[in-house]
Amino acid sequence: MSTVLESPEIELSETDRHAFNLAVWKRLVNDPALAALPYRVETDRFGQMLMSPPPAPSHGNRQVEIGRILANALPEGKVVSECPISTREGVKAIDVAWCSREKWERLGDQVCFREAPEICVEIISPTNTKGEMAEKKTLYFEEGAEEVWFCELDGRMTFHLGADQPASEESGRLPDFPKLIS
Repeated sequence: MSTVLESPEIELSETDRHAFNLAVWKRLVNDPALAALPYRVETDRFGQMLMSPPPAPSHGNRQVEIGRILANALPEGKVVSECPISTREGVKAIDVAWCSREKWERLGDQVCFREAPEICVEIISPTNTKGEMAEKKTLYFEEGAEEVWFCELDGRMTFHLGADQPASEESGRLPDFPKLIS
């Protein structure tokens, strides 16, 4: 299957970024050649693919651990790993997200969310830059995230409760969340 977009889909990039991102993402998700690749895929605002190397086992372990804690502490919602979200800069894949039941009912059957889950967690990899992570934080808040968390390379957690606020030592929604994920 080709990931080339048709003219009407391309024109969406000028008028409806979410519809454009969704059209691009549907093509990518349905491409069997891409599904066979071991890379993590996101897109930029032009619909071009961005591929990252597969994460280390410690990255996946932290994803599972953070997801487990979130699911146990906030059972009224859903935990999603590698959650695709449409942003002004393309489709980004949130490492771990927590979504309220209400939001899940609106978005859960979509191939790509049009708004951010309430909690978005990024697990920092050695190849991530500070600028990249700052941009993702901004994008997630622009799309409606209530909190953006970072799990640093050493497992230390930082919590952001607003786009322009300094990092906090605890989550507003889940103040007892561990400060360190091993």
